[in-house]
Amino acid sequence: MSTELANKSCVPCSGGIPALKGDALARLSAQLPDWEVVEEHHLERTYTFPDFAQALARVNAIGEIAEAEGHHPNISFTWGEVTVEIFTHAIDGLTESDFVLAAKIEHL
Repeated sequence: MSTELANKSCVPCSGGIPALKGDALARLSAQLPDWEVVEEHHLERTYTFPDFAQALARVNAIGEIAEAEGHHPNISFTWGEVTVEIFTHAIDGLTESDFVLAAKIEHL
């Protein structure tokens, strides 16, 4: 997991920049081996827990990070499982900030 990425802050994006592709994605994703880059569009990771309460606690912790960074992932959860999907909505793709948010979530 990347401490370097986790120490950065998410940068707001209002569009007008290209989404990361190819080698740029490969370099960043190598720093977060537990996250999957899906179709060069979004990052995804599923966490498992022994019960509903711990899954909910992780959702709330992710929500606190998201609010602090002003960057909000798609989160779904059920008994014992939390799935996080991250991408930059303004460009419908990935930016470095998506990897920053994923790294911060990894440090929970």
